[in-house]
Amino acid sequence: MSAGDRPGFSVDLPDVATTGEFGGHLAAALPADTAGWMILLEGDLGSGKSTLARALLRGLGFEGTVPSPTYTLVEPYDVQGRTVYHIDLYRISGERDLPFLGWEDLRDGLMLIEWPERVPALRGHADLLISIDFAGDGRKARLTAITERAARLTKAEGIRGMGLVES
Repeated sequence: MSAGDRPGFSVDLPDVATTGEFGGHLAAALPADTAGWMILLEGDLGSGKSTLARALLRGLGFEGTVPSPTYTLVEPYDVQGRTVYHIDLYRISGERDLPFLGWEDLRDGLMLIEWPERVPALRGHADLLISIDFAGDGRKARLTAITERAARLTKAEGIRGMGLVES
């Protein structure tokens, strides 16, 4: 899919509850087999990347604690037979550090990656980019489908029900 063909949508997230609902709808729209999927979560410090990742994990059925991977860098989850990795790249220097995270071993699951800006080349391997910006007291999330399978995901009824606006 070329850059000009990538569907983009935005959704208002006025509060944490709406972010949780959005994460749940996003989780429901994902296929049963998410091995190899990569979702990039961009945004400033405190914009809600970890909050959205938690909401997505909850939507997939995870009931335990979901800490931010700021210090561990990778938090693995087994969620109803599916592997999910919540990854924080804030503390790495760049692409050369990925092997130290066991990067190749993470491809067997769904990767939720915070701070992908630290490794710009990831955009070429990702399925979906979610950019979260401050919008008054709330947030605005912009979804950009990078692959065809992510484009199908953005057309799911539950996602559309969140009031996505084509942008």
